[in-house]
Amino acid sequence: MFSCLSGSLLPHWAHARWAGRLFSSVLCSCPQRSEAEHRGTKTTKEEEHKMKNKVCSTQVSVKRRSWSWQQYLNEQKSEAAPLSLFTQSQSAPRRRNGFKVGMKLEGVDPLHPSMFCVLTVAEVIGCRLRLHIDSYSECYDFWVNSDSADIRHAGWCKGNNHKLHPPKGHSETDFDWQHYLQSTGSHAAPPTLFTCRTATCGFRVGGKLEAVDRKNPGLVCVASVADVIGDRFLVHFDNWDDTYDYWCDGSSPYIHPVGWCEEQGRPLTPPQGHSNPENFLWEDYLRLTGSTAAPSSAFTLRAPHGFQVNQKLEAVDRKNPILIRVSTVTDTENYRVKVHYDGWPQQFDVWSDSDHCDLHPVGWCQRTGHPLEPPPGSFPTSPPQGVCPTRGCRGVGHIKGAKYTGHHSAFGCPYSDINLRKEVLLPDRLGGEKVITLVPITMYHHGNQLGRNVQVKTEPRDETLLVPLGKRRRQADGLCQPTKFLCMKQEEEELHITPAAESRLQAALHQSVFLSAMSAQPSRDLSLCWEQHRKLLPGVSGVHADMVQHWSVQEVSDFIESIPGCEEQAKQFRDEQIDGRAFLLLTQRDIVKIMSMKLGPALKIFNSILMFKHAEDRSQSPSEDTSVQFASNRQSDFCF
Repeated sequence: MFSCLSGSLLPHWAHARWAGRLFSSVLCSCPQRSEAEHRGTKTTKEEEHKMKNKVCSTQVSVKRRSWSWQQYLNEQKSEAAPLSLFTQSQSAPRRRNGFKVGMKLEGVDPLHPSMFCVLTVAEVIGCRLRLHIDSYSECYDFWVNSDSADIRHAGWCKGNNHKLHPPKGHSETDFDWQHYLQSTGSHAAPPTLFTCRTATCGFRVGGKLEAVDRKNPGLVCVASVADVIGDRFLVHFDNWDDTYDYWCDGSSPYIHPVGWCEEQGRPLTPPQGHSNPENFLWEDYLRLTGSTAAPSSAFTLRAPHGFQVNQKLEAVDRKNPILIRVSTVTDTENYRVKVHYDGWPQQFDVWSDSDHCDLHPVGWCQRTGHPLEPPPGSFPTSPPQGVCPTRGCRGVGHIKGAKYTGHHSAFGCPYSDINLRKEVLLPDRLGGEKVITLVPITMYHHGNQLGRNVQVKTEPRDETLLVPLGKRRRQADGLCQPTKFLCMKQEEEELHITPAAESRLQAALHQSVFLSAMSAQPSRDLSLCWEQHRKLLPGVSGVHADMVQHWSVQEVSDFIESIPGCEEQAKQFRDEQIDGRAFLLLTQRDIVKIMSMKLGPALKIFNSILMFKHAEDRSQSPSEDTSVQFASNRQSDFCF
């Protein structure tokens, strides 16, 4: 079973020693920037050289030859998941990866699955590629395998009647690959590097079906076939934006023919804005839209997977996708498995589709030349912890993705407590990166428990941003009367400090901080308000003022940078040499008038200071009297 792991059966190009040299050279030469460079910190060439060497030596210091799968399986008295359970896309590619850093290509944007974009290979590790969307921030970079069905050679869209979305500043109609390659001094990835697929499916564009909303798996919705490429097609939910779309094939368990919900006795979610959602009828809808149902013969449901609990495999770390970790199947469903990263707490476990391309059989990393992350502490002499204080983390990767090569504090660590429940928030790439501010939101709760779904009130202006608790959520039936909390709205203009503006800021802060404390039942509603503040400002949770007052200037800057929408303000705090003690002494007037901040960042930063100051009081006395005193104390923090 494990003969595939022996060096004698490995191709020469994937030999372990060669893989180690490849990984070291890639990490040292890849065109990423360090966290310090993004913060604007001045470093000499010598310091920069040391920094690169430190990151590289930290990442490759683990001697893989001192750890083996065979020995680990024997020690754990477990077995590897059989190769037969993995699909072709999960298995090692049949040929060597020929992609090089800098090559250009076309591919699907994972955040907008209906869009093909101009991409550049930004990093190559084994047979994995980090792809950059040209003219956009590195925070939108993503990883794929070299044989992915989502990437195509330059010119593919034009030759296959698909729309290509060019980089900023280029016209969609006039974009020319030849001219673009010449102007950028780059080369296109040769077509021979891409995996050729000739299979077809029985779906046609425009066909209707019923499909599971992957972001809200409890809902089955009216959907359409939006695109077909080979044996895969794009599921689009009628009258919803493309961020809910996903690619699949006819064997997917998430798609069903028209009428399936009625046969199964399950509710079907009609299109958004349907005139009579409670009495939706497929016959009327098909006639109204002039469409037809996808043929039942096109649905070829695959058999459930054969994975079993305690079987071992290799899996991409979802929080830090540059890494592939030793993993274990800890739970199963018909078409999904729960993956545990060995040596890490269960809170990092993730559910994944059994055929997801980020799951691989034992030995995949060795065969493809990709480093494998063994469980922390599994070496006779453990590798150095590095600069990150999080147990088991070696400082590799960053909570903000490929924008940084590594991190040195808990604020940038994907595994730290302050980031554990923090959703990685990115402004929509197509909507622009604009400042976010706090305004009322509608939070639904059932009984005395706060509901998990969030519905964002529709603003009359097109530039409204969504709440940083996720994209627009679909709502289930039976929601009760809402309770108002906080929402995110974009602010376009600089705040001009006038008496009216100061009154507006004070009103906004009063509404956000004291909303529930001034209610008829402060002890009940204050907890809901506090919980909402924790969701909107996750880095504040569990941190007390006595900890903050010992922060250095850099730690204060790191914290400000960790607040969504406040990245630009972090440099300002560094320039003003504001340490922890000075940070806690800041008033609203200091933040808004003296530091000339916009309303949005000012609200979030000042709310953070208030929460720091009163976190200890809240943890000690959650009673109603304390809640009222809490509100009274916070009133005294307003200094106009």
